[in-house]
Amino acid sequence: MALKIGINALYLVPGGVGGTEIYLRNLLNAVAAVDRVNTWVVFTNREMGADLVPSAPNFIHAPQSVRASLRPARILWEQLVLPVNAARQRLDILFNPGFTCPLVCPCPNVTVFHDLQHKRHPEYFRWFDLPAWQFLLWAATYCSRALIADSSATQDDLAHYYGVESTVIHLGVEPEVFALAEGREPKPFLLCLSTLHPHKNLDRLVRAYAAMGRTDFDLVIAGLRGFYAAELDALIASLGLSEHVRITGWVPREQIRELLRTAWAVIQPSTFEGFGLPVLEAMAAGVPLACSDIPPFREIAGRHALMFDPGDQTAIRDAMKSVLDAPPATEEARAYALQFTWQRTARQTIAVLERAATE
Repeated sequence: MALKIGINALYLVPGGVGGTEIYLRNLLNAVAAVDRVNTWVVFTNREMGADLVPSAPNFIHAPQSVRASLRPARILWEQLVLPVNAARQRLDILFNPGFTCPLVCPCPNVTVFHDLQHKRHPEYFRWFDLPAWQFLLWAATYCSRALIADSSATQDDLAHYYGVESTVIHLGVEPEVFALAEGREPKPFLLCLSTLHPHKNLDRLVRAYAAMGRTDFDLVIAGLRGFYAAELDALIASLGLSEHVRITGWVPREQIRELLRTAWAVIQPSTFEGFGLPVLEAMAAGVPLACSDIPPFREIAGRHALMFDPGDQTAIRDAMKSVLDAPPATEEARAYALQFTWQRTARQTIAVLERAATE
């Protein structure tokens, strides 16, 4: 039976939400490639243009008159107006890929949890954001007919903190990233793909880089300038590393792919993640990889990466030395990463939506 499926993309600020934008853009393109049966209605905000919506005939763009950058307005719209529009569209189910959902909805909700950082590390949230974040995510777990987790680590957190079940669906890798391995031209820089947030552990990474004393290799940190940007800028300046540590800010996907193609190695030092797409993309692109020994990275990379204790600056320094001086072989890592496709992610997501709609 064909379904009419809504997609709640109200949260998406282009270039402003990091990995969850990469997730939704690639998922929608993959859905369009594998599904010609169901109808998909994509609800977007005023910042998000029609380019998010695939041109396939079974996709409908439903723009909404709200700005996601005005978070209180976006939340109110999601709770009060989106359910009305869902009823008008006669949806069978509403897919919420960004943690929150309408708490009263005329059709069942399916909601994606990318992590439970608000539970594991509430200290990383601004005091005025945390109460709403705590309530809305708690409510989403109980107002959704089904939940999707990016990783087993997030699935375990959902069971531990909320006592709810979820389905693990891993993220995928774009074909263009897999193709990078054939044209690799390594240059003397280490790459870290990361938003500048406290849990990304970038201060310890920069200190470890300074302790290594290898200015023949630069360190490039590419990602959104988040809550820790000012502190990181000050640290880099205080260590006299401004010529050797480059922070790019947000860059488009084409530039990310070029950085992966030319990086000597990738290092990801996070203390907490829900999945870890940069780890998977480094493996897929054939780039030598060192990353934190944390559950989501172990789940994705396992024995295919050089892993280190993210709380130990010396361990980070030693890992950097290893990937510079004796980069590990990448063939097995790339072969393992080939299973992580967005089309697989799409098919598994559609299966959860179809089950939830017909229960």
